[in-house]
Amino acid sequence: MSARPAELVFTDVRRDFGGVRALQQVSATVGPGQLLLVVGPNGCGKSTLLRCLAGLLRPQAGTIEYREDEGNPLTPEERRRRVGYVAPDLALYEELTARENLDFFARLRGIETARGHEVLAALEVPGSRNFGALSSGMRQRVRFAWALLHRPRLLLLDEPFQNLDDAASTRILGLLGEHLAQGLAVLASPTPLTLPFASGSIVELGLSR
Repeated sequence: MSARPAELVFTDVRRDFGGVRALQQVSATVGPGQLLLVVGPNGCGKSTLLRCLAGLLRPQAGTIEYREDEGNPLTPEERRRRVGYVAPDLALYEELTARENLDFFARLRGIETARGHEVLAALEVPGSRNFGALSSGMRQRVRFAWALLHRPRLLLLDEPFQNLDDAASTRILGLLGEHLAQGLAVLASPTPLTLPFASGSIVELGLSR
């Protein structure tokens, strides 16, 4: 039996916080080689959606199914281990260097530390500098390196270009293009983006407050 391509399908996802509805009946399908661009103003639920997709939050209603080669939907716990996740509030150990942070998480995942060094080099991050001493743009590069560390099939990117200069954004886009050759991604942005990928590879989802 041939391997089934990775696929993400979520249907009628709803998430409330107290009496406030953050997401209401949100649905989309993302296949291999595709990027789902989620666009909407602050407070419309973009980050909440990505946290639900990552298995960090449980929706009140709706279904989320993410499959890889085995064909069976992964549990929320499995999604947390498998996906690559970038978010502005993702905190790493400030007293460790960028390289030490990635070495630590590589050992937790049982992968070679050389992989982290490779991604840091690709993003031109000074690996010997403490994470807490890095600029906001460099911290964002390290977050992206952390997300790519285990070569995930699904990337979830919450405003990944925040605080990045043009050169860093170009490098991130290059790595994202390489990723889409074998995987899929969901990218949340407050404004529409022009991305250098084939039009058929981009699916758009608009959210409103």
